[in-house]
Amino acid sequence: MLLQLKDTGDIVKILDIQELIDPNNHIVHAQDQVGEEEQEPDSFQKENLIFPSGETLPRCWLDANYRKK
Repeated sequence: MLLQLKDTGDIVKILDIQELIDPNNHIVHAQDQVGEEEQEPDSFQKENLIFPSGETLPRCWLDANYRKK
């Protein structure tokens, strides 16, 4: 899955979807999609990621207590 960094607009490829959708994880591992060569995996804060369309990530992916609010 490809997501975009809010601050730079760079596209990153999420390496583990389970890590992304788990609201108890605040960090995901992904690879920058820059240049022609595969980039090394890096850690990214989920709160700094959006969909390439500009939509935010679903609250249930970010907040384990989303139903209580």
